[in-house]
Amino acid sequence: MTTRSAARLARRSRIAAAVAALATAVTVAGPSAPASAALPKVANTWASLMHRSLTPTPAYVALRQRLATQRGTLATRAAQITTLTAAHTTAQNTLTTAIAADAAARTRYALAREDLATARNTLAVVQQQRPVKATAVATAKTTVTSTARTTATLRTRAGQTAATLKSAQATATTATTSLDSTVTAWQNLNTAIATNQQRLIALDTEAAALATQATALSRDVVNQVRGSFTTADSTTVYGIRVNKTIAYAFQQMLDDAKADGVPLSGGGFRTRESQIELRKINGCPDIYTAPASSCRVPTAIPGRSLHELGLAIDITSGGRTLTSGSAGFKWLSANAARYGFQNLPSEAWHWSISGA
Repeated sequence: MTTRSAARLARRSRIAAAVAALATAVTVAGPSAPASAALPKVANTWASLMHRSLTPTPAYVALRQRLATQRGTLATRAAQITTLTAAHTTAQNTLTTAIAADAAARTRYALAREDLATARNTLAVVQQQRPVKATAVATAKTTVTSTARTTATLRTRAGQTAATLKSAQATATTATTSLDSTVTAWQNLNTAIATNQQRLIALDTEAAALATQATALSRDVVNQVRGSFTTADSTTVYGIRVNKTIAYAFQQMLDDAKADGVPLSGGGFRTRESQIELRKINGCPDIYTAPASSCRVPTAIPGRSLHELGLAIDITSGGRTLTSGSAGFKWLSANAARYGFQNLPSEAWHWSISGA
């Protein structure tokens, strides 16, 4: 790290500490309503749009729950298909073996029957010969007895292989039916998930459209709030004082960032006096006229800062001011627009409803 970089980080730390000291500290309170009847109409409209955008409808919640259940079932079906595919392969292999064994047994039995018929014919011929040859007759009878015994054994074996084949066929049929039905169920469920995902995307798109409508009103909100703001129009979110207009959206953003493993905090509302003091701390050439860019750290002229309206927050994470490379900034860059917040490009830590 260069000396200049170290000095820059030290200066940012001092500024973060000064901002935290200047921020009005009160007890934590979560907003119970999207805004307030005392706020300008356009501010209430902004708050209402963001509230609707960020508050899941019962249908949305039910759809997400259904999708979660379906995805769990789909994973179970996939595991079943793996198991059933292995069982089906085994059953088919067993059937193939059984078919071959049965065919071989039937062939051997058929050949044995032919041998037995031949042996009996031979015995009949020998017995009809004159003069009778006792030795030949005895030999023929022995052959018939032996061949009959072999034929009986092969008939039993053929019966056994036939029973084995029948069982293998039943097992293979069951395995095929089970696999086919499970694959069909998986395919149907996968189609249902794809349909519900599209429905969820459509609902998310509707929510995003509401946020876009709110964003289009942001500058009007700033202009109207500037003419009527009092500290009574502010509240606190986790110890950060902000305008009631943005309180609900800001709290949702902090909650969701924390759920994603990115804890955020910071300083919100500042009084005019605090803004003046900060201008002094940041070395602005003139407190009331010098442009923000002329300060060591860009700091708005008193009366122009959105902090004085509670519509901007200097966000920190883990007690550190955000930088363009920090996890907090990356998360906000990807998600803040969903909550109605925009970044001032020159200040990674500064987020407001208008980006100013």
